Amino acid sequence: MHNASRKAIRARGGGFPLRPVPCEGSFGGVDVGSRDPAISGIDAVVSQTHGDERPLDLVEVAGRVKWFDVAKGYGFIVPDHGGADVLLHVTVLRRDGFQTAPEGARIVCEAQNRARGLQAFRVISMDESTAVHPAQLQPARTHVQVVPTSGFEIAIVKWFNRVRGFGFVTRGEGTEDIFVHMETLRKYGIADLKPGDSLLVRFGPGGKGLMAAEVRPLETALPASH
Repeated sequence: MHNASRKAIRARGGGFPLRPVPCEGSFGGVDVGSRDPAISGIDAVVSQTHGDERPLDLVEVAGRVKWFDVAKGYGFIVPDHGGADVLLHVTVLRRDGFQTAPEGARIVCEAQNRARGLQAFRVISMDESTAVHPAQLQPARTHVQVVPTSGFEIAIVKWFNRVRGFGFVTRGEGTEDIFVHMETLRKYGIADLKPGDSLLVRFGPGGKGLMAAEVRPLETALPASH
């Protein structure tokens, strides 16, 4: 098959099963899932993509990927023409042959105007040559000095986004989520976190809730208490 043909197939996508992808986690105190206001009603949108059915109110949008979090299951596109960001759901992305949408990538999609704004209905093409390389990512710095008020406790990663430079861990059901910043991870030699990872955390109160002050891999020998 010629390269041009392969590119055309990749651009048009298709052939992927349509399954609503659960999006879990916590961001700014909001549980991400069916109650997440950013993606409320998204399953109704993707369910309309079965077969050759097409909504009549589609508009073509060209822009760049603002951010996309696979763990949360969605991200946003900044349109070239201005206006509000366009919601991009992982179900739409993968149905059209793409696994993720790196920050800065050029993207062309068809979008549908929903109650909460434009949502991508179909990804037409994506140019990753303009994407930001992970080594270039500069997460926002935090100047908050957290004084730990706890001992080390085992926590599970709910989600973590290297692009945005932070995430959340949990000590279990019924406990408050703990904010973890990329700088804290780097300070203790941890390069990245994945949902479901376990680690040891000391934490304290921050401006908007609990924040990690010290993190260690679960198997680390802890320093002796003084």
